[in-house]
Parts: sequence; C-alpha cells; structure tokens
Amino acid sequence: MSHTPDTRPGHDDEAVGSVTESVAEGVDEEVVESNRRLYKGWQLILFAVLAIVYSTFHLVSLNVFPMETWSFRIVHIAGALILGYGLYAGTRFADDSRGTASPWLTWVSYALLLPALYALMQVFLMQRDIADGAMRIAPHVEAWHYGYPLILASSAAILLSWGYRQVRQKLSPPDLVLMVCSLAVAGYLVVIYNTPLRASTGTSFAPMGISYAAIAGSLLILELTRRVAGLALVVISAIFLLYVFVGPYLPGFLGYPGLSVGRFFSQVYTDAGILGPTTAVSSTYIILFIIFAAFLQASKVGDYFVNFAFAAAGRARGGPAKVAIFASGLMGMINGTSAGNVVSTGSLTIPLMKKVGYPGRSAGAIEAAASTGGQIMPPIMGAGAFIMAEITGIPYTEIAVAAVIPAILYFVSIYFMVDLEAARKGMRGMRKEEIPLFSKLAKQVYLFAPIIILIVALFMGYSVIRAGTLATASAAVVSWISPNKMGIRAILRALQLAGTMSIQIIAVCACAGLIVGVISLTGVGARFSSLLLGLAGFSQLLALFFAMCISILLGMGMPTTAAYAVAASVVAPGLINIGIQPLVAHFFVFYFAVVSAITPPVALASYAAAGISGDNAMGTSVASFKVGLAAFIVPFMFFYSPAMLLEGSWLQILRVGVTATLGIVLLAAAVQAWFFGPVKAWMRVVMLIGALCMIYGGIYTDIAGLVIGAALFLLQRGRHGGGAQPAASSG
Repeated sequence: MSHTPDTRPGHDDEAVGSVTESVAEGVDEEVVESNRRLYKGWQLILFAVLAIVYSTFHLVSLNVFPMETWSFRIVHIAGALILGYGLYAGTRFADDSRGTASPWLTWVSYALLLPALYALMQVFLMQRDIADGAMRIAPHVEAWHYGYPLILASSAAILLSWGYRQVRQKLSPPDLVLMVCSLAVAGYLVVIYNTPLRASTGTSFAPMGISYAAIAGSLLILELTRRVAGLALVVISAIFLLYVFVGPYLPGFLGYPGLSVGRFFSQVYTDAGILGPTTAVSSTYIILFIIFAAFLQASKVGDYFVNFAFAAAGRARGGPAKVAIFASGLMGMINGTSAGNVVSTGSLTIPLMKKVGYPGRSAGAIEAAASTGGQIMPPIMGAGAFIMAEITGIPYTEIAVAAVIPAILYFVSIYFMVDLEAARKGMRGMRKEEIPLFSKLAKQVYLFAPIIILIVALFMGYSVIRAGTLATASAAVVSWISPNKMGIRAILRALQLAGTMSIQIIAVCACAGLIVGVISLTGVGARFSSLLLGLAGFSQLLALFFAMCISILLGMGMPTTAAYAVAASVVAPGLINIGIQPLVAHFFVFYFAVVSAITPPVALASYAAAGISGDNAMGTSVASFKVGLAAFIVPFMFFYSPAMLLEGSWLQILRVGVTATLGIVLLAAAVQAWFFGPVKAWMRVVMLIGALCMIYGGIYTDIAGLVIGAALFLLQRGRHGGGAQPAASSG
C-alpha cells in the first residue's frame, strides 16, 4: 500500500521561516492511499453514511445495547470487508475512461452477481427454516445452493479484480460482487452460530456450510489485507494455511497428525481463530481508540501536538529532529501504526531536519525510529497493550504502568543519538522566528485534556471501553472552547473518518486471527515451545536470541498489531515454558514485533520515511536500525532485570532505571563517536562495555559501568572542557 503524503497543505519548506504562530498545518488531514477510491455525488454520500453507521454501531454496541459476542465480531469483520471493498481497489486505477477494463470483463463480473445474490438469498431462506423449527439445513442445500455459488463468486471476483482497471471515482463490478459475498458469509455464520449447531464446530457433525462460509470468508479477508497492508502478511498467512495440509508429511518437530479441510475450516472462523483474541481486541478496544483518534483529528489536536513540540524543542541543536521524537511519540501513541505515523508527522519534520543540516538518510531514520517508538508509549501503545491484556489476562493498567521505564529508555536513547549527531556535525536549532510562540500554545494546553482524562479514568478503575468513550466525548467537548469547534457535521465527519481508518487494522487483525487459528489447531506453537526449551538447556541467552530472531522475522512487513499477535502465539508460550514470567515474555516479544518496522531488510516505517526524504530505502532502514539500537537491547533487560517492568522493590526499580538510563546515554555516545567531543576508537569500545554493564542491571555490573562512565566523563571534560567545536559544520 503506497501513501501520498506530499498532497497535504502546510508542508512548504520555503514558507516555514515566515510562520510564527503555527508551523504544523494539515497533520490531521486524512492521508489518501494510491489505491483508495475518491467518490463523488451519491456514491460519496452512500459510503460516508456506511462508515458513520459502522462507527456508531460499535459505540452503541459497546456502551448501550451489547450483542452476542460471536455475532458482534462477525458483523465487525463483515462491515470492514464491505467498506474495504467499496473504498480500496484491487489494482491500479485507469488514467481515464479509455484505459478501463474491456466490456467482456464487465459482463463476466456482473454475471458473478447472480451466484453471489443467490447465496445471500439462501441465507434468508435458511434463517426462515430454522425459525420454523428445523434442527439443521439439508447438506445438499448447503453445498449446491449456498457453498459452491459463494466460493465460485468470491474466488472468481477476486481474480477479476486484479485485472479490472476502473477510474478512481467508480466502484468496480468485481468489488460489488465481493461486498455481496461478505454479506452472505456473515449472514450464514450469524444464523448458524445462534443455534445449538454452534457446539458442533470442529467435529464430524458440523454443518459443511460453516466450512464453505469460512473458506470464502478467509479468501475475502486475505484479499482485503493485500489491498490495505501489502503482500507480506498475506504470504505468511498462505504459508501457515499450506502447513495445515502439508504438515503431516513434514519430518521432525514440524510434523503433526493432520486435519481435514472440513474439520479445519469449521473451526477457523470461531474464537479458536478469526473470531479469537485479535478480533476480540479490534472489535472493542482498537475500534474505540480509532474513533477517539478521529475525534482528536477532527478537533485539530494533531496540529497542536506538533506545534507544541516545535515550541518546546525547536530551538535546541538539531531542533526539528527533537521535535520529530516528541511529536511522533505523541501521535504514534494514538494512531497505532508505525508507517502511518511516519506519513502523518514525517512529511513535516523530515524536510525541516534536512533544512538544518541532517542528510536525507538521517532525517528519515530519526523519524522512522521515533514513529516506531510511539507504539511502545503508554498508555495506549498503539493497540499492543490491549492485545497483551486479552491474551495474558494481566490487567491493562498493569501493562501500561510496566511499559513506562522501557519507553523512557527508548526515547532517551533516540534523543541522545540525535543530540550527539547534531553536536558532532555542528547543526543549529531553528531560529526564534521559525517556531510558534510557546506562550500562545500554553494557553491551549487544555487540548491535552482528552488524553489526561483517558489516563485518569483508566487508573480510577473504569473499564477500557468506558474510559475510551469518556475520552472521545471529552474531545468533542474540549473542541467547543478551542478554535476548531466540533458541531454535528464535524462529529459525523469524525465518525466517517474512524470507519475508514479502521479498515486496515481490522483486516490485519482478522488475517492475524487466521494465523493464530492455524497455530492453535495444528499445535505447532507447542512444538516450537519444546524447541525453545531444548535450546534453553544449553543457554537461556541462546533461547532468547532465537526468540528475538523469530519475532522480528514474523513481524517483517506486517503492521505492529498483527506482528505481535502472531509472535505472541508462536514465541511467547515457549519463553514462558523456559521459566520466564508471562509479563516479561510478552513484553520481550512485543518489543521485537514493534522494532521489525525498522529492521532491515523489510522495514515498513523506514521505507515510508525514505519515500518522504528521497533517500535509498535500504540505507534508511540500516540508519534507523542504528538510531533505534536501544530497542534491541532493552528487551533482554526485561529478563535479566525484571525491575525494568516494575517487578521488585522501589529501591531496585530506581537503581535499575537510573543506571540503565546512564547506560543508554553511553551507548548513544559510543554509536555516534561523540561525548563532550570526538571519541577515539578505543574509547568507543570502553564506552560500549560500560554501557552494557549498566544496561545489564546487576548490582556489580552497575558499579563497574558507573566507574567506567565516571572515568570517561572526567577524561572527556578534562580534554574538551564544556564541549568541543565540531571538526566540520554541516548546518
């Protein structure tokens, strides 16, 4: 999926110098992807209404009229599929009406509407039969009148959509077929799962119609995921699905007894798979916080966050880079995707970083690393905290509190990487006339109120749903005393925006649920756990390193939520089996799933930043790996020093927090070859040893690290005084 960040207003480099009241404009504007349709007229109104109804349905179901759990999740996925196929095309758009698909493709596409509509009609007839007292539907009716027409229409329409080029303002016929198929899948499952037949899933007594619906539903989820999140997750899902049927023939620990097509698919569209933990989280917490983020965007809070960051940090050396750290942390905390965060804030901060002397590669790397860090920033942590709470059963507030010290360490690390690079290259900050007046922005500090209300409500014991709803309502109320008041139209616009924004994350969570289903139904996760247990017999560090590599590999090219959900199913149980506490194990996996966004060779956040900076994508991903290096060390601290996650006495926590922070500063100095002045090669080696000693967290290693750090500090201060002039200035 490609973004077009340059189309938004307010990002003109030349105009920045004359702006004194506001640097950031358009941060809150919706980013329109290259394969997203831009409707006009009645179609625009229709899809706007559908998105508003979809968002409102969740608010009402979560707070006022709760639905039966499985039915709610099925409708949640179906709504995203219908909106997704309506808004996202399966191939590039035609430049004009002459480049559109040939008439025979159109006729074939419309012909596929017949089996799709026939399958949908059968759902209503089945529902009527069951209401009249039928115990189950005749197998030949499920096969010939529902299953085969549905699978034919779904698979053929997906194939046609890959080659059906349409102008950007029109819905293509294959996608209309896919929208009808999505309705037919959801309708059948809701009807059957509200009867005693629901208990038969996974047995030989399960109606085959469930398997037909699950096959079609899986195809629809995979295709929508390809459109909104790229091929990486789809390829991984396809490999896992292939394993279900190839696994019995594989040697060693990968082999398993095998599952038939009917038995597997009758279970995969239940809470053992697609309707499991990932969809449970996306249908409650994630959708709610997307609505919250949409309300913040509608009231222009994103612009305020970025301007506040400029006012607070813009004049420091390398100012725009420090602004990127601050602003990306704030924005990434609420928007839930590393690459999306890069696009929203990076289109402003990257050009400004280049203006004060950062090379394009460094500017992109800093933005990518900072945006990725937003995913580990409590209290929201993208969506990872909610999935972790769902999987582990650990209270959400406990997870959010445990994340505080690691998040501080990560952002301290990036800050000093940036600061020391700026010192080494002699970069300036922004001039006074280039940044907003802090005094004026301070008068609007009440715009932080919705986030403060959210945090306070969570720690007062309110449920996450109630706290999120309260924060969303407060965003609208706070806007009434701000320059961007939200009336009825703005509230409807926010609900529409939320419906549209949610499509990607819901598709990704459903697709991750497919993988989780394969893992749970085939038992491959348990066999992986035994492999880790065997490795731990030689060395726990080796087992942790292996777990790190698998978590990063599973996360490559995938959005954070899906990356963590899959890694938590495969890797975390193995870590728990070798004696690691569940909270530590899940944080370990979560961190590496997050930093896969800046890990070469497939680094989504780095690639998005490279697209804005104009630099080489692979070079930017290597540079962002270097800037975010602390994130690859901190998770090992969770194991060797659980006090990092607030597990232990306050004295232990304080000692570990302080020494680890000092170690992170030394690590940044070693990487950037600058402390109070240039650092020689032997000193960098000593610095690295001192940094690792303090990061390790043991009492004796802390003392050794502090001695090394103090000696280097005195040596550098004596040699360079209060600071050295850089050898060459690039500012």
